[in-house]
Amino acid sequence: MGGNTALNLGVFGVFVLITLYVVYRAGSRNATASDYYAAGSSFTGPQNGIALSGDFLSAASFLGISGSIAVNGYDGFLYSIGWVVSWLMGLMIISERLRNTGRFTLGDVLAFRMRQRPVRAAAANVTLVISLFYMIAQMAGAGALMALLLDVHTKGGQAVVIAVVGIVMVLYVLVGGMKGTTWVQIIKAVLLVVCVTLMTVFLLGKFGFSLSSILETASRNTPLGPEVLEPGARYGGTPLARLDFISLALALVLGTASLPHVLMRFYTVPNAREARRSVVWATWMMAAFYLCTLVIGFGALALVGANAITKAPGGENSAAPLLAYEIGGAVLLGVVSAVAFATILAVVAGLTLTASASFAHDVYANVIKRGQADPRSEVRVARLTAVVVGLLSIAGGIAANGQNVAFLVALAFALAASANLSTIIYSMFWKRFNTNGTLWAIYGGLGSCIVLLAFSPSVSGSRNSIFPDVDFAWFPLSNPGLVSIPFSFLCGFLGTVLSKERADPAKQAEMEVRALTGIGSGLR
Repeated sequence: MGGNTALNLGVFGVFVLITLYVVYRAGSRNATASDYYAAGSSFTGPQNGIALSGDFLSAASFLGISGSIAVNGYDGFLYSIGWVVSWLMGLMIISERLRNTGRFTLGDVLAFRMRQRPVRAAAANVTLVISLFYMIAQMAGAGALMALLLDVHTKGGQAVVIAVVGIVMVLYVLVGGMKGTTWVQIIKAVLLVVCVTLMTVFLLGKFGFSLSSILETASRNTPLGPEVLEPGARYGGTPLARLDFISLALALVLGTASLPHVLMRFYTVPNAREARRSVVWATWMMAAFYLCTLVIGFGALALVGANAITKAPGGENSAAPLLAYEIGGAVLLGVVSAVAFATILAVVAGLTLTASASFAHDVYANVIKRGQADPRSEVRVARLTAVVVGLLSIAGGIAANGQNVAFLVALAFALAASANLSTIIYSMFWKRFNTNGTLWAIYGGLGSCIVLLAFSPSVSGSRNSIFPDVDFAWFPLSNPGLVSIPFSFLCGFLGTVLSKERADPAKQAEMEVRALTGIGSGLR
């Protein structure tokens, strides 16, 4: 596809220029820290819901899932099911209480009735780690996509591409803050849903609007044969594979309600009602999107074939662009690639903003400056942090280039659920929970997840590992969520009951009233 390089880059360049202008216009009105971090809580529920879906529908959703379905069939669609179901927890348990209790970051909630400095530092640390893992996955997706578009087969060339993506992403954050980033995510979410819908319609039209015909053709174009339509192609066969699937499903379902960049978006709306509306809009947007990826994944298998997909630059992540070229030629490939690239830029910009805001607000303003930081200096620190985080994500993306991005994102979900979910649930619903329990839960969940991940088949010892040529794996599961998530809850419980520290009943009562009613939170 190297012959279409000029068209592909032209479509992408137009998108970048338009969105940079939008970011500049929105960011020029950033007057306070609240504007930079939370867009002044000025977005409506529907607007924020579309932005939420834009923040969440990443390269893993578009490139990784469609590729996983094309290669693994039924088992690849399990990612979609887990992510759609996960929003129910966010709607029923997290969104309203979080919006009423916090202000800018997750640290505001976790430290509300605890000792501020150690809890805010822990919340910032875990936010940085999760955001970096997530960004590395997006950067790997950028490398795979541009390798296909520009016919770049060398690792050095793909590394340059990843670096360019990182630089553009940092520009979005530095110039626009939360307002600019939100508008980019709204534009990108609409483009993405329209794009996958049109691809689905075109694809169904090629097969007489018969999904059965697509599935039958797909089963003839893969080494798996008819088994591609049945459970077990990837996560079946052995008890260990089934355990791996349960661990993956647990991470997907519980991880969404724990992701810092998703949680931070609830602060961009003026009240808890709009926060709930945000989740409803986001859920419907993503349900429609993931149904389309099912057709796209099997359609890529039917028209392109499993062998062509796995051998293309970018591997599994190339399924959607290859299908676009097959059904619409160079023009549709350029459009789809630009949308996919916009997806990566918008998601990484949101992650970078979250990581930088957490460090500046929780560590700099409340730990180092003890709550006395000047708002302008706080925003300046946030911008400097965004640059550092961007550089780290570029380096990580280069190292992880070639991995399936849906798989890499699932690891970030496991980290988020392990470190954050137990502390959020305990903070909101357990009166006895204290600072010691918070720290045990955060660091116990995060540490166990990282250790198990480092010694799992995801990192070494198998053909699909990040380091396939070495083997130091002793933990048998590719995703550690099955162990690390319950371990985090256990750590939080033990840290609380074994501590002599007593919870503050007045603060606990204030938090409960505020979470349920919004009284005292400054909501309109």
